[in-house]
Amino acid sequence: MLERLAHRGPDDRGEVDLDAGWLGHTRLSIVDVEGGRQPLINATGDRWLVGNGEIYNHAEVRAGLRVVRSATGSDNEVALALLDERGPDALGELEGMYALVAADETGFFVAARDPVGIKPLYWARHRGEVRFASEMSAFEPGWREHVEAFPPGHHWTPERGLRRFARAVPHVPEAEAVAERRAGQEPGPEALAEIRDGLVAAVRRQLMGDVPVGVFLSGGLDSTLIAAIAARELAGHGERLQTFAVGVEGSPDLVAARRAAAHLGTEHRERIYTARDALDCVERVVQAIEHYDASLVRSAVPNYLLAEMTARHVKVVLTGEGADELFAGYAYLRDLDGPGALHAELLRTVQGLHHLNLQRCDRVTMAHGLEARVPFLDRQVIALALRLPPAWKLCGPGRPEKRILRAAFTGWLPDDLLWREKAEFGDGSGAAGVLTGAMEATVSPQELRRHTQDAAKPPVRTREELAYQRIFAAHLPGVRPERTLGHFATA
Repeated sequence: MLERLAHRGPDDRGEVDLDAGWLGHTRLSIVDVEGGRQPLINATGDRWLVGNGEIYNHAEVRAGLRVVRSATGSDNEVALALLDERGPDALGELEGMYALVAADETGFFVAARDPVGIKPLYWARHRGEVRFASEMSAFEPGWREHVEAFPPGHHWTPERGLRRFARAVPHVPEAEAVAERRAGQEPGPEALAEIRDGLVAAVRRQLMGDVPVGVFLSGGLDSTLIAAIAARELAGHGERLQTFAVGVEGSPDLVAARRAAAHLGTEHRERIYTARDALDCVERVVQAIEHYDASLVRSAVPNYLLAEMTARHVKVVLTGEGADELFAGYAYLRDLDGPGALHAELLRTVQGLHHLNLQRCDRVTMAHGLEARVPFLDRQVIALALRLPPAWKLCGPGRPEKRILRAAFTGWLPDDLLWREKAEFGDGSGAAGVLTGAMEATVSPQELRRHTQDAAKPPVRTREELAYQRIFAAHLPGVRPERTLGHFATA
């Protein structure tokens, strides 16, 4: 299993065999590069933890604990101390992206996943055993038909089973009252400052680490705002931000990213790819993202090529994921009937991100030993965005999508960047035009009809998607998409 996850942690690996279970870890060294190797051991030397991801508030949590083994500066070490002192239900105090498993010699065992589902975790229960891994490919044949996606915001112990400890979208009645009170108003300076300050704080938290942090810069609003904030933060420490862009020659994303990088003064690099490059990596991309949704694959291909180049320069990147779900950036949202319907759809999409965009975001980067962080999906930003009146997010004639987010950053970017019309990443980078026709050509209309008429086959919607599904099935024979890919696989 460790060997099949080696790409996620190329810097180190470790394991420990206990009565309660076996723990293994492949490490991408970011915090306490020299001393933070895993499995981590607690202060009393009798409990171990392996974790994937980052805990951004580890210093604050550490300050509130009685005992933390201080042999390392690892952020995951704080999670282990928190489990020791307060138990699994206290994991809701952690802010970050993580999947973790801890065990000891007495039979204690717990597995947990962050509330948003930014970091992946899968599990399989079979013949009285339970196994966990960061990717489906880690499970052996014979186990794959039992693999399921572990639910975000939950922990599992043998004694209590599966329990929720936190939610991606906190239910705060006071916030709903504030949103209702503001609903008849236009967003004023106070609201805009709240949005701006919230995102700035999230980027500041996520610049944490002992290695350089870059930004994926598509040239769109979301990634350009992240880059603008990060560039200011690093400049305050005398550092220059590194940015990375991808596209076919002359694609809109490349042009806009160059303009943004020049304005922000970043150290900018590009990956210009050809149609042949895109087609040659499709199989690797589907295997990496462990998904076959056509729109997801189209956006994953340029991201995969970008991550391959970026990993040669930094170990961590910030991305703009999540802004469209929080601030209503998708074109289809214009067709919804009023603020209530819009808010309900935004809640649904945020809660389902771990099955789609976050899965792509993690896998295409970790396939190259690169960690992606998502400041828009900081839980404090989520709570802030979803307590805004949904009427402020409606768009239409004279009301561009994400106008409140754009307005919050007036003066941070030139207007042609701040108010640039949205393009889907696969379209803006040129991938959609390359992939759709070529992949459809590999599947006949008759093959699609036979597939969709067979109730035992997983759902697909197009010939292109069936081409990707065949790659998925060949790579992960036995895996049941309805257990691992969420609502997409049963739509």
